[in-house]
Amino acid sequence: MLDLMTKSFANLLTLMNLVFGSMAIISVQHLNYFWAAIFIVFAVVMDGMDGKIARRFGATSELGKELDSLCDLVSFGVAPAVLLYAQIFLESFYLPGLIAVLFFIICGALRLARFNVLNIHEYFLGIPITLAGFILALISLLADNLHPTVILLLIVFLSLMMISNVKIRKI
Repeated sequence: MLDLMTKSFANLLTLMNLVFGSMAIISVQHLNYFWAAIFIVFAVVMDGMDGKIARRFGATSELGKELDSLCDLVSFGVAPAVLLYAQIFLESFYLPGLIAVLFFIICGALRLARFNVLNIHEYFLGIPITLAGFILALISLLADNLHPTVILLLIVFLSLMMISNVKIRKI
């Protein structure tokens, strides 16, 4: 019974990650870029908590792992890409910006799929999409101080880092 409750709680936190990612996208539609970035940060917190709780109580499952990846793609792939596209590239750098954010989403999906298939426990292969999405949320908050070209290059760099073979130790 406790195992079922713990799995349910961990999955609820995962779904809260999805809710915050979705709220970020909705905030972008209302041109509220600040809150969109903040909702992505809230999603990061939920993503960190769900895995810790599931591991702490031995309540990990294949369903939870797949659900986490689907939610992560929305919250840390689509949401930050849509945010920066609307905030930075819609008015200028339209086509290069569109290509960069679509590339980011694609690399995020590839990174998550590879993570689930390889099932490596000792380290991350490539930077996690959660970290990449969090960095894009921070870039959004600092966007007034950054040139669009720098933001474009950072998006491409983070995209490539997600699908790289760089080993990053798990904490």
